[in-house]
Amino acid sequence: MAVIEIERAALPETAVYRAFTPQHLHAPPDEVAVGTSLLIVGFPLGFHDTLHHMPVVRHAVVASSFGLRFQGQGYFLTDARTHRGTSGAPVVMRAKEQEPMRCDLPWILLGVHSAVIAVGTRDLNIDEALGLNCAWYADILLTLTES
Repeated sequence: MAVIEIERAALPETAVYRAFTPQHLHAPPDEVAVGTSLLIVGFPLGFHDTLHHMPVVRHAVVASSFGLRFQGQGYFLTDARTHRGTSGAPVVMRAKEQEPMRCDLPWILLGVHSAVIAVGTRDLNIDEALGLNCAWYADILLTLTES
């Protein structure tokens, strides 16, 4: 996991950029149930809108108990079709309309996509891939950006 500081003064003046803030992170009262619909925004296999340089979005669901760190690690599982190039992609959930602090960006940043889960006991000839992925909890970003 890495965090890169962006110099806003170097961005074009006419461009509109919105960024996640700590207010966009999951708060404990927010319920995130297994099966909750998510989006993973990225560049699978480098694929994107080449005219506008925009990423594509894949649908996902929460596949492990959110808040209970899977196998004691800093991640939860998602069930989604992902590919190389998606690592580092935001994993988001739509915010409820009544949440005014998030109205500028209607998403809750739950995590950062990390990797596809590979099961060592899988027989490549007869077993399909699980389609499960690791997503680091987004609160790691706060730890990484502490002064």
